[in-house]
Amino acid sequence: MRKTWRGGRTFEAPVALTTDEAVRSLARGDRTTFRRFVGELTDRPDTPGWTAAADRCLADRLRHGITSAWQRGWQPADLVRFTARRHTTRHARLATDAIADEMRAYSPATVGDRWREQLAALHADVWWPEDGSHPSRWCRREGVERATYVACAVELIHLLETLARLPSITPPPGAGQPGTDTSRANGPGPGTFSAGNPSADTDQGSQGTPRPGSDTSGPRRARGGSPGEAGGGRRAEADQRILGRVRALLAKAESTEFPEEAEALSTRAQELMARHSIDQALLAAETGEVCGPDGRRIAVDSPYDAPKAVLLTVVAEANHCRAIWHRELGFSTVLGFPADLAAVEILFTSLLVQATSAMVHAGPRRDARGRSRTRSFRHAFLNAYAVRIGERLRGAADRAAAGAGGKDLLPVLAARDQVVDQAVDTMFPDLAKGRAGSVSNYEGWVAGRAAADLASLNGRSEVTGAFRGP
Repeated sequence: MRKTWRGGRTFEAPVALTTDEAVRSLARGDRTTFRRFVGELTDRPDTPGWTAAADRCLADRLRHGITSAWQRGWQPADLVRFTARRHTTRHARLATDAIADEMRAYSPATVGDRWREQLAALHADVWWPEDGSHPSRWCRREGVERATYVACAVELIHLLETLARLPSITPPPGAGQPGTDTSRANGPGPGTFSAGNPSADTDQGSQGTPRPGSDTSGPRRARGGSPGEAGGGRRAEADQRILGRVRALLAKAESTEFPEEAEALSTRAQELMARHSIDQALLAAETGEVCGPDGRRIAVDSPYDAPKAVLLTVVAEANHCRAIWHRELGFSTVLGFPADLAAVEILFTSLLVQATSAMVHAGPRRDARGRSRTRSFRHAFLNAYAVRIGERLRGAADRAAAGAGGKDLLPVLAARDQVVDQAVDTMFPDLAKGRAGSVSNYEGWVAGRAAADLASLNGRSEVTGAFRGP
């Protein structure tokens, strides 16, 4: 009995109860009671084994919370980003460790490529030994006392256990397979937001509402040893080569000090992506290859998250995708075919870098009385930038389509658009549709459109088209 006492096993139930009470106090917003229970979990000098039992309980609850997050449609990058948004980067680092710990439960053969990529980007590795010392080592790494670890762990447990349910867009660990990540976008996920949820989705589309689509049910492409598998591998290699060229062009566009050069480089990048998308669509139609649209979640961070979401939406629509903004969660879900999704992610990132650089370069603004107008200026700037970029991207896409020619192209693209729209309707049946808010700073609007003209994608050094104010 004494060995069990010293091992802490007799304290499992009271520790679990104390942890429950700490989580409940957070749910009630009672920080005073929360701090009291954190103190109890931190240490009981007169009770040998209590600290070890508390560490096991917190680790188990974190592990269970991470597993539950996967079941609710969350992915590693989403979870760490949202944790930092709701709490601190220290909490996000603890979440990364909890993810690494939970991932040990899965065979590598059941973890898909996208999941692996996110884990690698997060550096979600088990860096501590198998001796139960993670809490103490984490405290040393962070330079904090044990009470901080306990508080962060309980706050993370509370966040994990209250996460909203998201539509599943990629197989979770245990259900994936390396090299065979497939779309979840053409079928309903385990659940969606409801219209009354405070994290309800908002479609910030430039046209206001998604177009109705057609049913996307049907056979999937076979993966096992078919002749098409080798062709798929070659296409994947070609995709990577094209994406590499696009990234290089956009990197040069971001770094150059000459607007005309940036414009020409961005033009080449967008037209290259548009032609690649058209080639993929025609090839799929010619071979009869059947696959559904895919999905990705892209960060839309504060400040000025609303105009950033509009920018992502216009980039998505110009590339035959749809973006659904989850404002409270800090990201958008983008649905579309794989080549188009890759184009959206790369181009949005580059355009946002260019827009932010131009916005900051414009400097602060004050009114005649000396009051700051910088925030309204920048909000209007980014809104105007997004609108103008949308016009330019649609023009570039139209030119690429016209250059491809062929009477079969338009029906093929229209059919793919319908499939994507149907995926949106299926995954987000309670979608709240809206538009970007109005702007009040005319100077910011003019400057934003001018910046978008410099980053325009029409392949010429002079922009045509009449100016339209807000």
